[in-house]
Amino acid sequence: MTSPAKILVLRFSSIGDIVLTTPVVRCLKQQLPNAEVHFCTKRAFQAIVEHNPYIDKCHYLDDSLWTLLRQLRAERYDYIIDLHHNLRTSLIKTGLVGVRSYSFDKLNLRKWFYVRWKVNVMPNQHIVDRYMAAVRPLGVENDEQGLDYFIPYKDQIETDWLPATHRQDYVAFAIGGQHATKKLPVPRLIELCRKINHPIVLLGGKEDRAAGEAIVEVLGEHLIYNACGQYNLNQSASLLQRARIVFSHDTGLMHIASALKKKVYSIWGNTTPQLGMYPYKTAYVVLEKTGLDCRPCSKIGFEECPLKHFKCMNELPFDFEVKELRKKKNFE
Repeated sequence: MTSPAKILVLRFSSIGDIVLTTPVVRCLKQQLPNAEVHFCTKRAFQAIVEHNPYIDKCHYLDDSLWTLLRQLRAERYDYIIDLHHNLRTSLIKTGLVGVRSYSFDKLNLRKWFYVRWKVNVMPNQHIVDRYMAAVRPLGVENDEQGLDYFIPYKDQIETDWLPATHRQDYVAFAIGGQHATKKLPVPRLIELCRKINHPIVLLGGKEDRAAGEAIVEVLGEHLIYNACGQYNLNQSASLLQRARIVFSHDTGLMHIASALKKKVYSIWGNTTPQLGMYPYKTAYVVLEKTGLDCRPCSKIGFEECPLKHFKCMNELPFDFEVKELRKKKNFE
């Protein structure tokens, strides 16, 4: 492609999925001369995209898809890159008559086969590489530089915002998750925090605060700072950035930690890394209970274990060593 192009990238949700689209945005902007890159998502995820320097303009879905469509029609795009590929994005592509579009392959049939029959027919490929395949017809290739996340200055955490016990060094632990079957039960969270045995900042939403308080009650404020529900998304990202290492369920903060090039100890319950959304272009360790014939039981998650035993989390082994926290021996 030699002439300037106006390009619309579509991804409506959610936190992790949007962060995983950032290599596409960056490569479009950097590899296509004078490209104008627009990004369309839900208003709830504005904080993720509005500070990205590779995005020239953002569009947000509020209440009406038709209002959004009228706004997009006025832009007169040359190309649409559909990285969501659902009913809403199909309606937008249909409504933007005459605009050439490229969509990523969701591999829904393969995912169904893997989840339903537990036979892994998924390609050995990260979802980022499937996103990148959608822009290959435009001559854009993966620059292999990983994910991006841009934290505005106003959301950078200051040292004195943290308790004195956590100002010098801490481990960040993202204890949240969109579905219960992606999260360790509270007794197992306590067990893992006790094993880490290092100042820990707990991250999550307001819905995770009660779990955080239960952990504090057992292990004490000298070890645990419950930041769940206390900070916005960008501030939580800043806390990840300051952490020595990150523990996380399969959730959006895991992908933000990857974008910030933190080492991630990723915790997997009903989902598996083979679905293609493991930490990208950063050091990571997978913590999972292998050998279960019921796993994965969903590509997303449930509010409770369908079989009621929740072995994927209740029996997940904590037999690993956190080498980054191992104290150096003094030989002097």
